Amino acid sequence: MAGSAGREVASSRWMRGLARAGLVARGVNYLLIGSLAIQIALGSGGTQADTTGALRAVARHPGGIVVLWLLAAGFAGLTLWRFAEAAYGQAGPGGRTAPKRLVSLALGVLYGCICGIMVDFILGVGRSTSGDTESKSFTARLLAHSGGQVLVILIGVAVAAAGVGVGIYGLRWKFAVYLRTAQMSAPARRVVEWLGITGYVTRGVVFCVASAFLIDAAVSFDPKKAQGLDGSLRKTATTPLGPWLLFAVALGLVIFGLYSWCEARWRVVEPG
Repeated sequence: MAGSAGREVASSRWMRGLARAGLVARGVNYLLIGSLAIQIALGSGGTQADTTGALRAVARHPGGIVVLWLLAAGFAGLTLWRFAEAAYGQAGPGGRTAPKRLVSLALGVLYGCICGIMVDFILGVGRSTSGDTESKSFTARLLAHSGGQVLVILIGVAVAAAGVGVGIYGLRWKFAVYLRTAQMSAPARRVVEWLGITGYVTRGVVFCVASAFLIDAAVSFDPKKAQGLDGSLRKTATTPLGPWLLFAVALGLVIFGLYSWCEARWRVVEPG
């Protein structure tokens, strides 16, 4: 009886609305981060290109606090939706298998953490630390323990594997399984597929770059080498391709933000 009631709640209209609102919020977050990274690539911006930087950019505008609360509510909706998928399975073929439920659980935890960062930022009036600072602090705490070096390396490898997986997910168009493509016109479908491929591949690249710095920090036993999203993006500008690579990655994050809005419109959000 309890399981049946839970599934009914997970499939309800308000839960579907929360999921779609959350996808809109995710899109806004990526659009802001990508636009901040573009400013850095062009040499005209000093704001950190991560979630905290995006929140600060919003807070500077009139009515920004209201927008921040809406974003936090959106990520809370994403969290509940992913936890519902973890409990009852994802939509699509094989959605009730253990691996897919674990993915939903991990995403639920991730979105819950982002929601917490947003609420902390709002209540703390902008005192949230950057992702780079948190990454260095977290790495330092792990390296201070016996076996911490190996653990940090394993985490870095896991992040790299996740990045490769996200990239392959995009390249193989697996995201299309969850979209109501029959409701799209042919031109719209092509645009959405291109946005999805580009966005997911870009996210995969960012994951891999961050993992490389984390592994380097562990091997050299120097937590200062660990980087969050902002640091990883800035480091791409120091490659032989210079700021052009950062610009391309930043544009890919903007594209993923746009794709998130497409998901808000066409994704199947009912549990399996």
